[in-house]
Amino acid sequence: MTGPKPKPAGDAPHYLRIKEKIMGLIAEGTLKPGDRVFSESELVSSFGVSRMTANRALRELMFEGVLTRSAGLGTFVSSQRHDIDLLQIKNIAEEISSRGHRHTAKVLIADRIKADASVAQSLDLEPGIEVMHTLIVHLEDNQPIQVEERYVNPVVAPDYLTNDFNEITPNEYLTRVAPITEFEHFVEAMKPDATVRKLLGMKPDQPCLRVFRRTWSGDAVVTCALLSYPGDKYRLEARSGKGRAKPLALLEGRQG
Repeated sequence: MTGPKPKPAGDAPHYLRIKEKIMGLIAEGTLKPGDRVFSESELVSSFGVSRMTANRALRELMFEGVLTRSAGLGTFVSSQRHDIDLLQIKNIAEEISSRGHRHTAKVLIADRIKADASVAQSLDLEPGIEVMHTLIVHLEDNQPIQVEERYVNPVVAPDYLTNDFNEITPNEYLTRVAPITEFEHFVEAMKPDATVRKLLGMKPDQPCLRVFRRTWSGDAVVTCALLSYPGDKYRLEARSGKGRAKPLALLEGRQG
């Protein structure tokens, strides 16, 4: 890797000029997520600064979540991660749109099944009763980011399967016909099964985040869903107020 060409000396402290240069290369796409950035030695040589100054620039960018360091390998541009807010239920299509990207969906299953014991318990129904089942892959700019397996109470949303889930997400439809009055989330990091791994395009050793979600409208359970995300692209968020996210950036900077 060739070192960066330094900017002419100005009033800005040297470490800020280094940060601005790296941020500029990321913004213009020269440096992409996963790319190795300049080492301290390369920055010292190119900018004519001390090793302490170069280290401060890299350290601050790691603290801000822009870079991440891997022991023995170097410093890299952080992969973009999206937050899963555990205190809200968001429509994934709107989430993707808010990032300026395009949402599409692949509907793999849309059928009625007889509820086994676990599904029946989750929906607060008797085992063997017919429920609705969908399996959908949500994509962001054609990249799979969520596998949604969902079971729906037919008493609460009898027309669920008549929807075109390329036009309206299950979440959007269900919250429209059965407004949420209560919900719960359970989260685990796990090794995905072969089906989920294939649908998300994940490598064999990659973990996923799996969220179990159950929602109520009044006294009735409306739906339960298993939502699987690639673990390298998502992290969990739960805040009682508008606190800063600096600790998350700090943790990223200490990975490896």
